[in-house]
Amino acid sequence: MAWNEPGGGKDPWGTGGNNGGNRGGNNQGPPDLDEALKQLMEKLNKMFGGKGGGNSNKGNNQGAGGIIGVLAIVGLLFLGFSSVYTLDEKERGVILRLGKYDRTEGPGLHFKWPMAESLTRIETTTVRKENIEERMLTEDNNIVEIELNVQYRVADPVSFALRIENPRLTLQHAAQSALRHDVGSTAMDPILTSGREATAEQVKLRLQSYLDRYQTGIQLTNVNVKDARPPSQVKAAFDDVQAARQDKDRLISEAESYANAIVPQARGAAQRQLEEANAYKEQVVAKATGEADRFTALLTEYSKAKQVTRERLYIDAISDVYTNTSKVLVDVDGGNNMMYLPLDQIMKNMPQSNATGSSAVNVSAITDQVLNEIRSRQNDRRKESR
Repeated sequence: MAWNEPGGGKDPWGTGGNNGGNRGGNNQGPPDLDEALKQLMEKLNKMFGGKGGGNSNKGNNQGAGGIIGVLAIVGLLFLGFSSVYTLDEKERGVILRLGKYDRTEGPGLHFKWPMAESLTRIETTTVRKENIEERMLTEDNNIVEIELNVQYRVADPVSFALRIENPRLTLQHAAQSALRHDVGSTAMDPILTSGREATAEQVKLRLQSYLDRYQTGIQLTNVNVKDARPPSQVKAAFDDVQAARQDKDRLISEAESYANAIVPQARGAAQRQLEEANAYKEQVVAKATGEADRFTALLTEYSKAKQVTRERLYIDAISDVYTNTSKVLVDVDGGNNMMYLPLDQIMKNMPQSNATGSSAVNVSAITDQVLNEIRSRQNDRRKESR
């Protein structure tokens, strides 16, 4: 017999039965679990229309009915909460009814039939990233290591969720194929230096065509070649080649700079010589024309007064000769000696001409003085000879 039944055994906590007292006269033992469970079942039976009391069989049936009612309430609550869902602004919901596509829901609060419909949440505005690093063979049979960064978003949530099993793996394989195609048709140098942007653009176009053909629902936003380098085994040799190429470009630039500096100078010097030659030509032609005109004018005057013109020409010629020397020897008719005329001293004693004067005036004065001196000496010698 249980200790907590009426008239049962001794209470292990030192209490009596239901009607027994305790040591101190107070009921301080643990609660009667069976009694508490019985009372709970009776309350549930009353809630679901049952009646309290009765025999033990009826109490067991009523307890089972109460448990079923509680489970029913819990199930209904669960189904109610699982049927209502909310989508964010960045999400779209793909609804399948009995495994078949039914509709696509936008942001907001929505309802779906429990057990019959399933929801797949797809983020359509989030930009996703994939990094692909591959070692590939170029057109000139060189090996390069390329790191590609692909950024994309979901443009068609239905295709993204239903038409491909693994969108991320599909994108990786398609990107590798597109990259391998473009790298295999390009030499190594453009890929490693200035051709990265062109390679990335070609890969983007080709990869987008692959994704559209596979109906993945993916829209590429950016494709970038993050790094392109030779394998580590040949990096030292490649660095030497790059250094030599840079030296070549530097020398070519220096040569072009020198050519750009020296060619204009040479052209300027050539143009200057041409201008000087043209100026000299014009000068000679003008001088010859002037001499011809002067000779023509002189011939006209000579025909009018031959003696005077002849003597004047002689004097002008002597003046031209005297301007280039400071000493003159004169052979006097009837004399035995050559007469020396100190023209340098005579020119020193001549008064300086003013700022507007010319050397021709001084020469003419000297010539007149010399002629007067010669005539004077000739007259003296004639007198002595008489």
